[in-house]
Amino acid sequence: MPVAASAIYFLNLRGDVLINRLYRDDVGGNMVDAFRMHIMQTKELGTCPVRQIGGCSFFYMRISNVYIVIVVSSNANVACAFKFVVEAVALFKSYFGGAFDEDAIRNNFVLIYELLDEIMDFGYPQNLSPEILKLYITQEGVRSPFSSKPSDRPVPNATLQVTGAVGWRREGLVYKKNEVFLDIVESVNLLMSSKGSVLRCDVTGKILMKCFLSGMPDLKLGLNDKIGLEKESQLKSRPTKSGKTIELDDVTFHQCVNLTRFNSEKTVSFVPPDGEFELMKYRITEGVNLPFRVLPTIKELGRTRMEVNVKVKSVFGAKMFALGVVIKIPVPKQTAKTSFQVTSGRAKYNAAIDCLVWNNHSMLYSFEFLG
Repeated sequence: MPVAASAIYFLNLRGDVLINRLYRDDVGGNMVDAFRMHIMQTKELGTCPVRQIGGCSFFYMRISNVYIVIVVSSNANVACAFKFVVEAVALFKSYFGGAFDEDAIRNNFVLIYELLDEIMDFGYPQNLSPEILKLYITQEGVRSPFSSKPSDRPVPNATLQVTGAVGWRREGLVYKKNEVFLDIVESVNLLMSSKGSVLRCDVTGKILMKCFLSGMPDLKLGLNDKIGLEKESQLKSRPTKSGKTIELDDVTFHQCVNLTRFNSEKTVSFVPPDGEFELMKYRITEGVNLPFRVLPTIKELGRTRMEVNVKVKSVFGAKMFALGVVIKIPVPKQTAKTSFQVTSGRAKYNAAIDCLVWNNHSMLYSFEFLG
């Protein structure tokens, strides 16, 4: 397995090292000088976050007025390294009261060194959960005067959460009112030809949950239709009512989901974390029903004029409605004057983005735009 980091450096905007930690002996302590000379002084920080200098790879990210630089000399997992940086910053903010900048680092040297020893071992990331680390690293950081006050929570069994299977939820949670909120957010991506035929269409979605439950609940999530990951034997033995299945091409679950039960029973079973989290992400490329149909017509009237006729029709049922619909029609950058004829809603020309923008915050069934 490729390592994620041989060394990590925290630098300010001038290039001064605020704090650093060496996890492996395959890089020298002066490797940060190469980053300062070849990247910071040449002002190439915004070009690419991954650079290779002198046989070493540098992964860097700017957070507030601090640069976090990871150095490796061998094959490394770049995605894991950047994920480690993001999770580490979130951990530091939880200790510092929401602030992470040069002053926060200077005021918390001892705490940061202790956390860096815990969250990475010989270049491999370890547990970065703030809820778990606060159970046995109880030192409080120097908080900003504008940060939120820490909440007084009972300290549960740290050993169970560090070594057990449910490390994302602490014991002893009690709520007067048990509540669960679930939101499904989907994004439809469509590429259509000039003749109106669909070239590519896919849907990316995610399920967001917010749980305030007491104890250690075991939840199960069921879908109102079969998913395409069911076994063929189950599909043959079970008569289909609609003849359609949801073909999930890519599915990503939160670590709380029981994958063994999902593979055998096709049921999303999980012990939820406390608070808000993303349960799963998915992508669908087949059997997508488009909510709208767009019929554009473009005519060139001479060398300096153009007429755009756009018809948008909804194809969903009469009992459904759409809110906050916005349509953007790109126009040439040299556009000097525009005129509109709309059957509903409002349209305007936005010169900042070179687009004709139409919006309607009410029900949309049919719309014709002539510009």
